[in-house]
Amino acid sequence: MIDVIKKTLLAGVGAAVVTKEKAEAALEDFVRQGKVTSADARIMAEKIAEQGRREFEEMSQTLSAKIKSVLDRSDAETTARLTALEQRVLALEKQLTPPPSRAGEP
Repeated sequence: MIDVIKKTLLAGVGAAVVTKEKAEAALEDFVRQGKVTSADARIMAEKIAEQGRREFEEMSQTLSAKIKSVLDRSDAETTARLTALEQRVLALEKQLTPPPSRAGEP
């Protein structure tokens, strides 16, 4: 029953995370229709809000880990490319620099 109500709330509110107050407000219709008692509605609202907070935190942690992974990979690729470019610049500079002249040579 809680899953059905949660899905109804999420569809109606249009949010992934439902606060306790929003859940209670949405559950008032169920109380008015006699589908649940006000005490049950409060308990459901707390459970829905807590589950929403847990899911939000889990998703945040997962997203943070994925972003860190992408940035770490990107950083390693950038460092490798930068090192390769530095080596190429040094090689080109060596080709362009004339050898030092010796004293007494024309």
